[in-house]
Amino acid sequence: MVAIALPGMRESLIATLVQAQWISNAYMLTLSSLILVGGAIGDRFGLARVFASGIALFVAASMACALAPTPQFLIGARAIQGIGAAFMVPGSLALISRAYPPGERGRAIGIWAASSAITAALGPIIGGLALTFGGIDTWRYIFAINLPLGGLALLVLWHKIERDPAQPERGVDFPGGILATLGLGLIAWALTGAEHGNLVDTRALAYAAAGVTALVLFLLVEARSPHPMMPLDLFRNSRFTIANIVSFFIYFSFSTISMYLPMAVVGGWGVTEIEVSAAYAPLSFFIAALSGVAGRMAEKHGPAPLLVAGSLVLATGYGTLSYVADSGDFWGMVIPAMCLQGIGMALVVAPLSTAVMGAVESHKTGTASGVNNAVTRMAGLISVAAMGSVIAVTYGANGGPDSFGEASELAGHTEASNAAFSRMTWVAAILCLISAFISLFSGFKGGGSRGNQEQKDLSSVIS
Repeated sequence: MVAIALPGMRESLIATLVQAQWISNAYMLTLSSLILVGGAIGDRFGLARVFASGIALFVAASMACALAPTPQFLIGARAIQGIGAAFMVPGSLALISRAYPPGERGRAIGIWAASSAITAALGPIIGGLALTFGGIDTWRYIFAINLPLGGLALLVLWHKIERDPAQPERGVDFPGGILATLGLGLIAWALTGAEHGNLVDTRALAYAAAGVTALVLFLLVEARSPHPMMPLDLFRNSRFTIANIVSFFIYFSFSTISMYLPMAVVGGWGVTEIEVSAAYAPLSFFIAALSGVAGRMAEKHGPAPLLVAGSLVLATGYGTLSYVADSGDFWGMVIPAMCLQGIGMALVVAPLSTAVMGAVESHKTGTASGVNNAVTRMAGLISVAAMGSVIAVTYGANGGPDSFGEASELAGHTEASNAAFSRMTWVAAILCLISAFISLFSGFKGGGSRGNQEQKDLSSVIS
């Protein structure tokens, strides 16, 4: 919903492109940095207790978002929302894993994943309808709706909190979480300094250097911590490292398109929000239709062939978007290209999980999955920051008179917006081609691990 609502938020709050980037990035920063810490806190203080606390914080921050008077206030509220989500996301799946025996767990996780897929599909449609037919501030209801939903969730969960076992002996890597947040935040801040066409300046370099320093300290802390949030020994396995590199590139490209496509077609072409929501429908459809087949094929033949094929389909889809950027034909050109994105993501989602799980021992699959989850969210954070700067520079270099993503009647706005859109999609296509090349020589093999079986069960239920 938020991606589709961003053009409306910008108009309502008079927000710049950089502020729009941080409305997205503030949430992704705290979520990606703290999601592994959130899982450890759940183990330490009780899954249901921490899950409920995450819901309460998320709902409170959502209401602050709904009432935000300025872009800066909204950015701060989104950061707090991400902290709540970091406590929520690991707890939901962990509670299901604890509640069901191994024989029933795959089906339960499949129902959980299918529920998530349904809401992910409905979100853009409901948001698009509300924003198309509502007023300028309709986006506020996107956040306010979390109050009744969160209240219902807490009511259902309440009776479990008192019976929720804690593990006082489990440690929590707070220093690692703080350093990861600081490092990623500074790097993302350095990458979002191109609102007025200055891709690199002295302050950006200083922020980047400070961010890199913080991440180096983070690695040192993780190497010495008795309870590291990101165990570095996992990366000694080359296949695990390669799987996460491929995940980063694919989700970097995916997040770029998801974030900036609505801005390009709403602000540049005058497409309505409800029409934009149609561009997200192929993603949910093809993942639901093909993920079960892809999961079974990855287990039988190994993930590499599907990762290569899926990455090439994604590259073709994104390259097509670049080719048709000047057409202004949303239904005839953009929707078919987004169908290729849906097919490509359907081919890679399950095999990526198979590659990650198959690269580690069975007793490390939970940690490996958590690390991969954090990597994909970090990819989204960095993509929004970095590509926003590329887009702003390209828009300015092509004579853009206003700001990318804003509706404007000024001469040259549409042409400059299309040029920025084309550059963005070419970068996404090239990264997917690199993913295909890496996957081709990755050495990924077939499954057979517990993680692969759970992925197969999950994908079958979704299908």
